[in-house]
Amino acid sequence: MAIKSTIFKANLNISDMDRNYYGEHGLTLARHPSETDERLMVRLLAYAMYADERLEFGRGISADDEPALWLREYSGEIRLWIEVGLPDERLLRRAGNRSAKVVVLAYGGRSMEAWWLKEGAAISRLQNVEVLALSDAQSSGLAALAERGMDLQCTIQDGQIWLTDGPNTVTIELRRLSGGEQ
Repeated sequence: MAIKSTIFKANLNISDMDRNYYGEHGLTLARHPSETDERLMVRLLAYAMYADERLEFGRGISADDEPALWLREYSGEIRLWIEVGLPDERLLRRAGNRSAKVVVLAYGGRSMEAWWLKEGAAISRLQNVEVLALSDAQSSGLAALAERGMDLQCTIQDGQIWLTDGPNTVTIELRRLSGGEQ
């Protein structure tokens, strides 16, 4: 018998002063049995960073044809494809051909550095792909916020992100590895 996903519920209040986006979102996230709290919370961070009425979570780790999150236009066109972790360059090339913009939120400490050394040159040549990196301390801090029921506040200003559950706050400054404004 297969192990089922664990359901997490999050009430996420977003104040994004950089994009003038303010909203409250009741989210249900399914954590795949092979997914870590760290990856789950990086997906939640990605949602907060790109929040929009049409932003949706993909089917998860087992779906190669869908991203972690995506934003589709009403016409069905994919405006934004978001991956978390350390995706293969071929996957990002295919995603770039299907969507207007691809964003990767990379994390993983030393394994992330090794991934970037191996894949970075090829990924950097992709026109519509942006790669942002979280430090090991930042992604670990996010994982520490994970609970089955979360009430979180996310504030984004001048490229800095603060995610808090009340007593605990994680401060995030993403490092741009490729794409976007260099």
